[in-house]
Amino acid sequence: MFTKIDAYVILSAENRFYYTGFMSSFGCVLITAKAKYFITDPRYAAEARKSVEGFTILTTNGSAFYDDIVKVLKKEDAKTVGYEDSFVTVAGFKKLKAALSDFTLKAASNVFDDLRLIKSEEEIQKVAAAEIVTQKALLKTLPLLKAGVSEKDISNEITYQMLSLGAEELAFENIVAFGVNTANPHHHPSMKKLEKNEMVTFDIGARVNGYCGDMTRTFCFGKPDEKLAKIHNIVLEAQKYALNNIKAGMSGREAHLLASEYITANGYGNEFTHSLGHGIGIVVHEGPYMAPRSEDILKENMIVSVEPGIYVDGFGGARIEDIVVVKNDGVVNLTTMVDKGISL
Repeated sequence: MFTKIDAYVILSAENRFYYTGFMSSFGCVLITAKAKYFITDPRYAAEARKSVEGFTILTTNGSAFYDDIVKVLKKEDAKTVGYEDSFVTVAGFKKLKAALSDFTLKAASNVFDDLRLIKSEEEIQKVAAAEIVTQKALLKTLPLLKAGVSEKDISNEITYQMLSLGAEELAFENIVAFGVNTANPHHHPSMKKLEKNEMVTFDIGARVNGYCGDMTRTFCFGKPDEKLAKIHNIVLEAQKYALNNIKAGMSGREAHLLASEYITANGYGNEFTHSLGHGIGIVVHEGPYMAPRSEDILKENMIVSVEPGIYVDGFGGARIEDIVVVKNDGVVNLTTMVDKGISL
């Protein structure tokens, strides 16, 4: 990590949290081979000193922020500085380059991204806790489904349940879709009211202790249309096949093909419009990616979603998603509390 770079300047909230375990809206983590600094403003300093271990806590303000970073870099005799090229905007890079004109800047996002790919046992437990809250929230909400209730009504109830169960916030905006709206993979909850015999899709996730949950279920409120029941079953079987065969060592492309080839063989290849899955942790969508062209290699203790779906425009669709811990001989499923059958 320090063979060609003397120090790393970390500005993104997610990477600051990864290194410190402390969530803040402002600050910088600065790491060298011998020292670690957390530079923040007075709002967070007292709490950071209590909870952040192994870091020297320094305070700053907006106008002196980059000057204080430079002081630490010079103190540590750093010459080459790694920065988050995938996070910094063009305007941000210009400001960073001007402030650090005495140093050589090196793009280093891959260093941070690679470190976060494989989860520690503590991180696995945190994701599992977020997934438990996610599942419990849905189980508490399902009894409220009745004719006339709106997507927004149900979405609001899910949010309430997640927060009541200990989530600090949603991991992402709830997806609640009724009827024909289930054909839209990223539907925004609307005032659409539930009708008898309509399909219902939930894609939801809680954030607990800084880590994300993520799950999708599709049910029918009543008796399903025969074609939609078939679609749901194809998605379910595609997911089962993928879950039974994903393991460490395969590429993201190989994992994606497990589900996509099954769906294609059953006549809906063109209606599976997204990748099979993504990594999950501090951010709900992070590496590795299980996609048609992904060369990411799955490794033990990566956490990924497995979420095949079929979407028939103007008609409806289905998606089923679990998150799993990748192992050398398979996966460990973290989403086991909510049934995947079509019936409520």
